[in-house]
Amino acid sequence: MNKQKILFVLGLSAAIVSLAQSLYVPLLPDMQRDLHTSLSMANLTVTLFTIAMAVMQVVLGPVVDRNGRKKILIPGMIVYVLATIGCMFSFSIEMLLIFRVIQGIGAAAVPLVAATMIGDIFEGKKRAESMATYQMILGISPAIGPLIGGFIGSVFGYSGTFGFAAASAVIMMFIALFLLPETKPTTTTLTEKQFGLKAFGRIFKSKTGRVVLLSGFVLYDVFYTFIVFLPMILESQYHLGAANIGVFSLALMALNLVGSKLSGKLQTKIGSIISLLWVSFSIVVCLVIFIFAAKFSLITLLLALMLTGFVSGLAMPTMPTLLSAEFVQERATAMGIYNFVRYLGMAAAPMIGSVLYPIGGTALLIGVTTAFVGVIVIATRQLLPLKNKQRA
Repeated sequence: MNKQKILFVLGLSAAIVSLAQSLYVPLLPDMQRDLHTSLSMANLTVTLFTIAMAVMQVVLGPVVDRNGRKKILIPGMIVYVLATIGCMFSFSIEMLLIFRVIQGIGAAAVPLVAATMIGDIFEGKKRAESMATYQMILGISPAIGPLIGGFIGSVFGYSGTFGFAAASAVIMMFIALFLLPETKPTTTTLTEKQFGLKAFGRIFKSKTGRVVLLSGFVLYDVFYTFIVFLPMILESQYHLGAANIGVFSLALMALNLVGSKLSGKLQTKIGSIISLLWVSFSIVVCLVIFIFAAKFSLITLLLALMLTGFVSGLAMPTMPTLLSAEFVQERATAMGIYNFVRYLGMAAAPMIGSVLYPIGGTALLIGVTTAFVGVIVIATRQLLPLKNKQRA
């Protein structure tokens, strides 16, 4: 079994289905016009996909723990492909919304199974490095999705983006079918009935589980706060146009990917728990710097933004690494809950920010997110055993 090959297949599979979140976003106005609908209804196609994907993480977690990894992955990809084809040929907004929900249901299986299988295959320090590599591959998707979608859409329209998504998913599905093994542990101390609510209880009662879920919500809320409100900050303070704002967003994403890749090496040296503690503290420092740098000049804003993106990337792979080590028999359930919570963090960012930013601008918006991250630092320091560098 070539573990590195399996890792890249899992990472690419998750990245391909995740493209559906952002691939056609630049073409939403075209979709609105062609389907004779409102912009809010067009935006709802993005929201419903994300909600379906988030909810199914919790639903599918126990199913994957009971029945196996590959047995759920392949059917999930089949559902995703069929729904994507349905999106491609939708002739009304109502039809498109239905297929987007089904598409999200199918897509949900892929990142859940991918993270679970990585936890099955790799152990100890290799698990941390592999989770970091997986996070980096997965992070490429939101960075390049709008670019690919804009290029394809300019030639073939928004339907063409769905065609590209379906075709690329079919290719990855056949690669996964022939190259991926089944990795569900063959021995278990849990009965079939113990998966589900009891597994949820064990995860929420665990100190590791509580800290990781809190960290996942907060850190993804912080990162998506920058994604959503960075254009507003740059436009209001420095009067930048869309093209220049795109460069700043790309810098944030690029440094985040670099941080994700290096996270494995950091965890290998000091352990996942200590890594989460110190990186969270570093994010607090970066956010405070950003508050002042954003007002000083455009260059200092860019440097603070890149530093924040890099340190955030260091943090993100630590959470699934800790879950994989702590929860062996209910690994998929733990990953499902974690994915659900981090999706909630993504969704919370624009809602919280829409209240804070009009009142206090950048200082209040970033100041409150800084306080959120401070809670992670306190929780990690108080609840987790810092002397345990790495758990197998």
